[in-house]
Amino acid sequence: MGRPIRTRRQATLASLAAELGVSRTTVSNAYNRPDQLSPELRRRVLETARRLGYPGPDPVARSLRTRKAGAVGLLLTENLSYAFRDPAAVGVLEGLALACEDAGVGLHLVPASPGREDVAAVHRAGVDGFVVYSVPDDDPHLAAVLERPVPTVIIDQPSLEGIDRVGPDDAAAVGKIAEHLVTLGHRQVGVICMRLARERNDDFVSAARQSGAHFHVQRTRLEALAVAFSAAGVDWAGVPVVERFDHTVDDGASAARQLLDAYPQITAVICTSDILALGAMAEAERRGLRVPQDLTVTGFDGIAEAERIGLTTVHQPVLEKGKTAGRLLLGSAERSAPKVITLPTELRIGRTSAPPRTVEEPWFGG
Repeated sequence: MGRPIRTRRQATLASLAAELGVSRTTVSNAYNRPDQLSPELRRRVLETARRLGYPGPDPVARSLRTRKAGAVGLLLTENLSYAFRDPAAVGVLEGLALACEDAGVGLHLVPASPGREDVAAVHRAGVDGFVVYSVPDDDPHLAAVLERPVPTVIIDQPSLEGIDRVGPDDAAAVGKIAEHLVTLGHRQVGVICMRLARERNDDFVSAARQSGAHFHVQRTRLEALAVAFSAAGVDWAGVPVVERFDHTVDDGASAARQLLDAYPQITAVICTSDILALGAMAEAERRGLRVPQDLTVTGFDGIAEAERIGLTTVHQPVLEKGKTAGRLLLGSAERSAPKVITLPTELRIGRTSAPPRTVEEPWFGG
């Protein structure tokens, strides 16, 4: 039998202080309050700590003592990879990370996959506050966050009384798209929207599902479209709306296929995100439809790929959204009342919108 491996006993704060001939407070200050020591003394403490193998103060013990975790929690009810895959989510995450960097705190991602009811990840998260990114109003993880005695800031949705929130004026932003299309002459339109509730529905959407949507951003955008087109003489009850639970280009393409198969007379497809719009354009190309001569397509978000191809879309400052939410959360102790920050949006008219084709113009779709 081999000889047991002998390991050096790890140095402690007390043994390090004894080695240096200083108090334990001095050692602690070298890590936690460096301004209290001379540069030379702090350098000596840290060099001796490295030589003896002292790892620094126990972060768990420190958080118990100070009741501060030194981290912000980001709750998003998607798979973790979504935060690094979806362009709008990436922008929000970057902005939030920048705010955390400026404040010298960490960022803890708390993913909650769609359909998962277990909220243990929220309860376990060692954070000083939460940023909640775009969740439905009936989400159990949101309820768990609000039960924690820490500050919370919501990005986009839901809108809850007494809770800080950051986001655009969705009704006004979508109203600009509707006004643009109405002015061009479009009256036969269809809509592709992101998920409206926690249960999956990859199909046409009833009026009841639209009005009862638990994702209020999508509900608000649909309501704004209904108001604008109704004012232009369009019966909104006759406007087809297709929902997709997942948010990918392929889902946008399949939704456009479903929409155009059932309603080939449509002259414009309004998408509630750029990702869905990119999919709709891919389906239009597959069918031999020219954009915008045969079919107008619009989006929402203003992601880089949308700008590159000249998509007509609403641009929102996603990086600033994350940064603003982080700063709002980290400064919440200085305020006594909740705050709602409305970010500006801009309609960017690109190469994907034009007046509808007339009956005299040939149409090559199929």
